[in-house]
Amino acid sequence: MTTKSIFEALELGEHNLGACTGKGGWIEEKGAGALVSINPSTGEKLGEVAMASSAAYEKVTAASVSAFESWRMVPAPKRGLLIRDLGMALREKCEPLGEMVSLEMGKIRAEGIGEVQEMIDVCDFAVGLSRQLCGSTMHSERPGHRMYEQWHPLGPVGIISAFNFPVAVWAWNAALAAVCGNTMVWKPSPTTPLVSVAVQHICNRVMADHGVSGLFNLLIGSNETIAEPLVADTRFPLMSFTGSVPVGRKVAQVVAGRLGRSLLELGGNNAIIVAQDADLDLAVRAIVFGAVGTAGQRCTSTRRVYVHSSLMSELSDRLVRAYATINIGDPLDSSVLMGPLCSQRSVDTMMSVIARAKEEGGELLTGGKTLSDVGPFHVQPTILRMPKSAPLLKEETFAPVLYLVSVESIEEAITAQNDVPQGLSSAMFTRGMEASEQFLSASGSDCGIANINIGTSGAEIGGAFGGEKDTGGGRESGSDSWKAYMRRQTCTINYSGELPLAQGISFGD
Repeated sequence: MTTKSIFEALELGEHNLGACTGKGGWIEEKGAGALVSINPSTGEKLGEVAMASSAAYEKVTAASVSAFESWRMVPAPKRGLLIRDLGMALREKCEPLGEMVSLEMGKIRAEGIGEVQEMIDVCDFAVGLSRQLCGSTMHSERPGHRMYEQWHPLGPVGIISAFNFPVAVWAWNAALAAVCGNTMVWKPSPTTPLVSVAVQHICNRVMADHGVSGLFNLLIGSNETIAEPLVADTRFPLMSFTGSVPVGRKVAQVVAGRLGRSLLELGGNNAIIVAQDADLDLAVRAIVFGAVGTAGQRCTSTRRVYVHSSLMSELSDRLVRAYATINIGDPLDSSVLMGPLCSQRSVDTMMSVIARAKEEGGELLTGGKTLSDVGPFHVQPTILRMPKSAPLLKEETFAPVLYLVSVESIEEAITAQNDVPQGLSSAMFTRGMEASEQFLSASGSDCGIANINIGTSGAEIGGAFGGEKDTGGGRESGSDSWKAYMRRQTCTINYSGELPLAQGISFGD
């Protein structure tokens, strides 16, 4: 599809509004300025979005609070029907929406469409979940009493998402929050405003079909006008934030200060361990995709590889040869495997990190240069062999920079993998049951995600996504992540006609 046809399919124009509460609920205000969306592959302007003002913030938040009063009383299976229709609407727009992700964020077309498929998948998951929001029953110690617990909607949910997955992470939150009976306000990344407006158009049609408004709400604007008030607002009992560790710390502090809940998805400095008995064909494919996919701009991107010393020469040679085959360029070109970084700042950061890696004893094996002849933010994916003691190994760089480190044992590799502040995703390649069980044991990987013979990227919807330590401890998407969006209530019913107290306490006659 052409850029023009993508825009037409998604109801986007050269000028767009950045605040909405539903169909007919676009808020047109002046004075807050506009965000200009840039195609990172070419540096050209795609369009602009009018930023929401403080007044728009109040209107949208009030609409979300008001809608919650009625939405929470809709039976959960009925709420699931709306999410079913949202999934169908996303299916209809999968190609243009996925290509819009590629245009605005820079990931290749297959990954852009894959991100929309992830939205569809989580909608499917949430539809089934809408009939399974189960509580427990338990036996009371008092005769003639029944005890059970149930789950109620929590309230309006704030969602602040990042540029690298501009729509999928919103869907993880929105689909589950909606079937749990909550409304939400979305503050997307300023880097990807257009695709956020496109998603809101889709949500508006689905809400209109079901006769609701204020369920899915959008606020595009500055941190001072939108993000900071959203985080501090007591009307939002849950704040979901995806982004950097430093900003995540601030979000956690502010939300905790008002006794709210935070759902944090922060940094990931992910490692793959290649054991002595590993299948190198599998390992090479996983490492290349994990390190190069999305130009290294995934929170689950592979940053470090700990490889047994006996395999270092062969593995590094294979990786260098594989990197030489990677076609870099326009992400909408089907032959391209890596698009651009998102900004000049990201390019500068990558180049400075490579220079520092060399200062810390790193040996450059391939890459390390910019590709200004291809596009303003295109770079070569880079591999460096690093000493295990290099301080840089403890830091996350959002770019296609991969560090290879030699180890002598599984124990040494696991210790090195865990010796970083982050704890999101991890993987080991081995044919041995003993090594895999060691990696997955309580003394093994300390990450929220641990894989055997697959890479660090590509988490499925069915499992809870998130990590430990500086990754924030949040869990989104599958398993019982829905509990984050609800409040638990323990109920006791006395049908005995008497009033016995617990613990055998006697209080007067």
